[in-house]
Amino acid sequence: MSDGVIIKTIYLKARPEKVWRYLTEREKLARWFHETSRDLTEPSPFEYYRHDDEAKDRKLMWGDVLVVEPPVKLVHTFTHQWLKGVVTEVTWELTPIETGTQLTMTHTGIKTLDELGGHDSGWDQHLTRLRNIVN
Repeated sequence: MSDGVIIKTIYLKARPEKVWRYLTEREKLARWFHETSRDLTEPSPFEYYRHDDEAKDRKLMWGDVLVVEPPVKLVHTFTHQWLKGVVTEVTWELTPIETGTQLTMTHTGIKTLDELGGHDSGWDQHLTRLRNIVN
């Protein structure tokens, strides 16, 4: 299989500046995705944590912020233990529309059909939570 790509576009009843905060601010990310080790507002490494505060190792996923163009574009790498060393890339693009924001998420570099299906389903769940929180 060639590298898989997941593209999701959702429409939010919030201006790009508000949506941006939910993509980059640590406490807002925790509300719809996962808590992070820091705000994703500058290029550098970061970690996502498990929701289970009792877990011995809370680190769940990690990556590096590559591009920060508020409130238009955020790009970061993304991996976790089940990707077995494969580092993927997630790009968030925010486009203002009359009633709010068109948010497009592109996740590239996925190597197997199982990983593609799992990530596709996971993004659906997370983006639904984001829509419910931001709207």
